[in-house]
Amino acid sequence: MNIDEIRDKIDALDRKIVALVNERTANALKIGAIKRAARKEIYAPERERAVYSRLVGLNRGPLPAAALRAIYREIMSAAIALEKEVMIGYLGPEATFTHLAAREKFGSSVGYASMGTIGDIFTAVERGSIDYGVVPIENSIDGAVTHTLDMFIDARVKICAEIYLDIAHCLMANSRRALIRKIYSKSEVFGQCRGWIRANFPAAELVEVSSTARAAQLAAKEKRSAALASELASEIHGVRIIEKHVEDSGRNETRFLVIGRSSAGRTGDDKTSLMISVSDRVGALYKMLYPFKNNRINLTMIESRPSKKKAWEYYFFIDFAGHIDDAKAVKAMRELKSQCLFVEHLGSYPMAR
Repeated sequence: MNIDEIRDKIDALDRKIVALVNERTANALKIGAIKRAARKEIYAPERERAVYSRLVGLNRGPLPAAALRAIYREIMSAAIALEKEVMIGYLGPEATFTHLAAREKFGSSVGYASMGTIGDIFTAVERGSIDYGVVPIENSIDGAVTHTLDMFIDARVKICAEIYLDIAHCLMANSRRALIRKIYSKSEVFGQCRGWIRANFPAAELVEVSSTARAAQLAAKEKRSAALASELASEIHGVRIIEKHVEDSGRNETRFLVIGRSSAGRTGDDKTSLMISVSDRVGALYKMLYPFKNNRINLTMIESRPSKKKAWEYYFFIDFAGHIDDAKAVKAMRELKSQCLFVEHLGSYPMAR
């Protein structure tokens, strides 16, 4: 076949694809109407996981699985936006890594709201002014994001999904490299790039700001100033990238949580988050952990935070592999509640890794 014949075949396939995508969307809208009538959430993380898993299983190439997922993410994003005006809150301004993670999960068709603080995101979800919020929870280099953990102590939200995002930092400035005297970024980013900064800009003034996007904004305006931020921040704020991948570790990854008003259904490959308080007595921590060992449940994270209500009183945040409705999890929860002051289920959701 010559080029024109192949292109004619592609055009015919495109007509079929467009018709099928619209037919799929029409059926998704029918499901959306049923959900609204039953007062159910439009976004169903367990269904999203099932769709992606089925598509990857059907795929025979040459399109790679990641590309197929990206295509269907946008198809599902458009369908959700047609079903309901969905608003996703993220830690702003635009082009932060939290914004990138939100777009990675929800696509480009839904609405996005920039929030000033992590606390603002929790409050907006609780009040219903946004449908879902995306917040950072831990980094592979820096560990837990304590502000997010602290918000769960008083907030009444549920975790419904998680996102893992590879973090790549860029040095950007509208000044020549040799003239840079000041670098803006978040404290966490300086920590992730400490070795590179020491080797390349040992005398530079490091100025902490609220976000990497804010750092890019400042670097765009000031002479002899630079920022450590994302490529998207460079594009949006008009700052020239001088060097990419300046993070010290090539395995720099941040985990984000999607918070809403309900957790997700079972998929068979889930994670559950709990908040637990124990009494201040000998063996209390052992008794908290024993039900997991006794029921052969794997813990994937454990962090402690002061309650801020009573001196030396702590809350423990635990993630475990499995869904809260799994038989062994039900048994473990029964044992936990008999040993601890209280146990709160923060959410169960599809495991992203």
